[in-house]
Amino acid sequence: MSTSAREQLDRLWHRGREFLGVRYAIMGGAMSWLSERTLVSAISNAGGFGVLACGSLSPDLLAEEIRATQAMTTHPFGVNLITMHPQLEALIGVCGELGVSHVVLAGGLPSSASIRQAKDGGAKVLCFAPALVLARKLIRSGADALVIEGSEAGGHIGPVATSVLAQEILPEVPDCPVFVAGGIGRGEAMLAYLEMGAAGCQLGTRFVCAAESIAHPNFKHAFIRASARDAVPTVQIDPQFPVIPVRALTNKGTALFQDTQRRVIERFRNGELSQKEAQLEIEHFWAGALRRAVIDGDVEHGSLMAGQSVGMVTAEQSVAEIVETLVDQAVDALSARSASKAKA
Repeated sequence: MSTSAREQLDRLWHRGREFLGVRYAIMGGAMSWLSERTLVSAISNAGGFGVLACGSLSPDLLAEEIRATQAMTTHPFGVNLITMHPQLEALIGVCGELGVSHVVLAGGLPSSASIRQAKDGGAKVLCFAPALVLARKLIRSGADALVIEGSEAGGHIGPVATSVLAQEILPEVPDCPVFVAGGIGRGEAMLAYLEMGAAGCQLGTRFVCAAESIAHPNFKHAFIRASARDAVPTVQIDPQFPVIPVRALTNKGTALFQDTQRRVIERFRNGELSQKEAQLEIEHFWAGALRRAVIDGDVEHGSLMAGQSVGMVTAEQSVAEIVETLVDQAVDALSARSASKAKA
């Protein structure tokens, strides 16, 4: 491989590497049940940046997971906190007490107070920006970096494609590090976003079938045999109950979610539930369904959350192999370009 090509890549993601404190500006997406101590530490040990998924963990359980991860890696990693968590303030406090270097606030627009608390605790703060106007608002609120995630991603998704978000946001916030996510499965794609001005990239689906991933073998097998078109968004039954679309591999669980929506909405109309209670019950469907698939291996009735890059997941590999493959692909693309220019 060309040394000069590696140097070019290092220059392209220099800001992301410096911000994260890692060799490669490759973030692991925070995936519920999957982004725990083993996978997160493996990503950081491989030169990337692992991110723990707090999800619905209590402050005590989060502290336990952070300590366990710190025992498995001496490299930086982050913690993803859901802004709607009822104990968000306490969770941020745990991150500060345990010296977490980076806090990722996700699942809604974080308050300025939450951002400030995390920063006062010594962490750099990353926030998800689904639109340019919100990107600017988050920067004014004190966010140190942004993550822009397109609809190609797995799990809960927004309506806009990654490529469009990148064009909309990257040129307009040149002073803020931005990490691009959604549908990225190869190094050439990472390179393209870096050349557009991204500081780095975030990948989730690509790491699901890592050897270090605790996903059930059935879950991994479903990913390996799937194609991009198998990962589709869920359907909203009633506009009165707006459901954030969830991209997942189609199975019996997909139909079960639609049935769940119908039953809950009927209970609301019968006066058994308030609208808020009904909305929460619909959203809570995914927590149990995802665990059934990821941990228990029920790939028929559980939730197979996956991004469209799932078609590029073709085998179980170690995290180190995945990271090096991504980097090599980017370097090879730069080398080929340089060779083509030399011939011209």
